[in-house]
Amino acid sequence: MDIKAEINKIVERIKNDDELLEKFKKDPIKAVESILGVDLPDDIIEKVVDGVKAKISLDKAGDLLDGLKKLF
Repeated sequence: MDIKAEINKIVERIKNDDELLEKFKKDPIKAVESILGVDLPDDIIEKVVDGVKAKISLDKAGDLLDGLKKLF
């Protein structure tokens, strides 16, 4: 399993589905497992969840910076 590729797929699904985003906010582990369709060991799923959270945060920061660039 290419974890980086899976994280990217998960982030795209979460960003495009408000219901899934809410599920991820409430219980990220179950949300990720439901997207992947497999029950992974806790240490692996926690790394995936951390990666998804980081990527979503970076994407939001990038969107904010793009918005600021348009002001100048």
